[in-house]
Amino acid sequence: MYLHPLIANVSKAERSALVQCSELRSYRRNETVLAADDWTDRVYCVASGLLRVVAHGKGSPQPSDVTTDFIRQDDFFLGPSLSEDNYQATQTLVAALPSAVYLVPVAEIRRLCASYPEVAIGLLGLAMKRMSVMRGQLRRISALSAEDLVSRVLHQLTLLAPASTGAYDKRITQSVIASYSGLSREVVNKTMRDMEHRGLVRRDDTGVHVPADFAVSDFGGLLPMDQGLAQAEPQQHDPLYPANLLEPPLRPRA
Repeated sequence: MYLHPLIANVSKAERSALVQCSELRSYRRNETVLAADDWTDRVYCVASGLLRVVAHGKGSPQPSDVTTDFIRQDDFFLGPSLSEDNYQATQTLVAALPSAVYLVPVAEIRRLCASYPEVAIGLLGLAMKRMSVMRGQLRRISALSAEDLVSRVLHQLTLLAPASTGAYDKRITQSVIASYSGLSREVVNKTMRDMEHRGLVRRDDTGVHVPADFAVSDFGGLLPMDQGLAQAEPQQHDPLYPANLLEPPLRPRA
């Protein structure tokens, strides 16, 4: 059975114990994986599919939900700290696509970090990379036009939810794109229709296709955080997004 590279140097007995205490669950598209304010004692590792992290708006008559992050295949969703066995979620975790997720006890992850520093370093690197991605997205929302912003998000989706080369899964809705880009659904719809009329976006049975040069920004080329992603094949593993913790499961239910 193939195991996550983060625990490659963990003893066989401890790896077996980790497998025994972990749980694999599948989720339908738009199903809630973890609700905000709920308590959990698990770390969430995406084996297949795509999750999105949703922050709920407050203080207005019609508060809006904002997608702040995506948790792609082979990535983790962690609590604010590993110092406690459980934590209260501050955001909601939702399946953007049918997904299979490993639920690993926080206590077990903390124990492995204490015994194997390379596990802690790997998780720290993952958290740092996610913070960089989030900062970049905030910068784009404040600096780019609606068309440039939608273009960048569509390009990201070809990496986060690849359907084929240069395409993303068409089950990712315009509402999700709007939530992540900080735009209204109407603006996203108008922008994407205009792109289709100009031949920049194409839909077919395999997905939504966008050209590779959508990754070019007003900052004079690829943003630093996107250079590695743009060069990677959709299914190629990034060192900070390593292979599954456990053997890949069967496809989750649609």
